[in-house]
Amino acid sequence: MNRLRRLRVNETMRRLVRETRVDRSDLVYPMFVAEGENIKNPISAMPGIYQYSVDRIDEEIRRVEDAGVSAVLLFGIPAHKDEVGSEAYSDEGVTQRAIRRIKEIAPKLLVIADICLCEYTSHGHCGLVCGEEILNDETLPLLAKMAVSMARAGADVVAPSDMMDGRVAVIREALDAEGFKNTMIMAYSAKFASGFYGPFREAAHSAPGFGDRKTYQMDPANRREAVRECLTDIGEGADVIMVKPALAYLDIVREAADRTDCPIAAYNVSGEYSMVKAAAANGWIDERKVVMEILCGIKRAGAKIIITYHALDAARWLREEEWGNGGA
Repeated sequence: MNRLRRLRVNETMRRLVRETRVDRSDLVYPMFVAEGENIKNPISAMPGIYQYSVDRIDEEIRRVEDAGVSAVLLFGIPAHKDEVGSEAYSDEGVTQRAIRRIKEIAPKLLVIADICLCEYTSHGHCGLVCGEEILNDETLPLLAKMAVSMARAGADVVAPSDMMDGRVAVIREALDAEGFKNTMIMAYSAKFASGFYGPFREAAHSAPGFGDRKTYQMDPANRREAVRECLTDIGEGADVIMVKPALAYLDIVREAADRTDCPIAAYNVSGEYSMVKAAAANGWIDERKVVMEILCGIKRAGAKIIITYHALDAARWLREEEWGNGGA
């Protein structure tokens, strides 16, 4: 008899034969930076997550460093919004100032800047609008300006999340022309029109003022189209491709991993985080076990980079496992 249980006889043996490992270096922590002073606003739907003003961002960055997480993804919340999202590409915008501050206090921390207009526009859509049409080509120059502005502020990576066709190529060309040839592009390649984004829209103040985003974000039913989006972005110059959300789309992560050698990121989004937090608060699940199982599943599916609001907790738990139970 082939007794596979021999491989599970104790924890030492299970560790020895373990196929998939989540490491702290895999994790990216999303952060929300708000215009103003002395701001630390809790996000009601996302326990443990806050909006910070630039003058208070130091305390959260210290937590990131102490946890051993090496990368953050920034979303800005401006005080002023207009039809063209002008604060998105202002060199004195809230996100640009946050990047400069982070690079002052934590120069080795990898800073990823989200590139999208939705948090900055008065209508809440990811591109320019005409009536109720979201304009693709007219939006591209503004996304390029935003990417260059973020790179000028010190961002290591720009991450276009808008889902406009052709934006990766335009951003790459603009970055290269301005001397930012080493600034990476992490493209939100397969970003689905998902119901799991609800808490994020509270956090980033980015709900659309009319309609929805189904004309530019992907139909959740489409697998092959998602792969086409990934391959298109790679062809336009993306250094990393992303699948968002993660849990309902692990088949897309796996297929993208099978079809390309490009590093793959998966975004464990706000709704996925909030469901775990709510169930744990009610005593229905063991939060630590469920979070680590989720992260392992994302990694097993083929993602190298995991963007998750659980990052700081997960990093602490991983460190405890490295040092043994009870480790500090």
